[in-house]
Amino acid sequence: MSYDIVWEFRLPATRASEFEHAYGPRGPWVQLFRRAPGYIETQLLRDAEDAARYLTVDRWESRESFEAFRHRHRADYDALDQQLEGLATSETRLGAFEAIP
Repeated sequence: MSYDIVWEFRLPATRASEFEHAYGPRGPWVQLFRRAPGYIETQLLRDAEDAARYLTVDRWESRESFEAFRHRHRADYDALDQQLEGLATSETRLGAFEAIP
C-alpha cells in the first residue's frame, strides 16, 4: 500500500516550462524528497483539456514515511516552497490517498 499526496496547480502559460522543471521528475522537489527513506516517486500531470491545470502525485511507502520526511526536512521544505512561490497562480492540496492492494 502507498500513501499518495495530490496537489492541483493553476498557472499562466508563460510559466509552464519553469513549472514543469521545478515540479517534474528531475526538479528540486523530487531531489528533496529523494533524501528521505520511504519516498517512491512523483508524477507530474498536465490536464489534457486545460493546459493551465496540473496535478502532482507524491507517492510514499506510508504516511509515517511522509511525516518523518516532513519532520526531518521541514526547514528545507519551507525554503523551497518559498523559493518557488508565485510560479503558480493557485495551489490546492486535493488530499492524501492510500492505494488499495
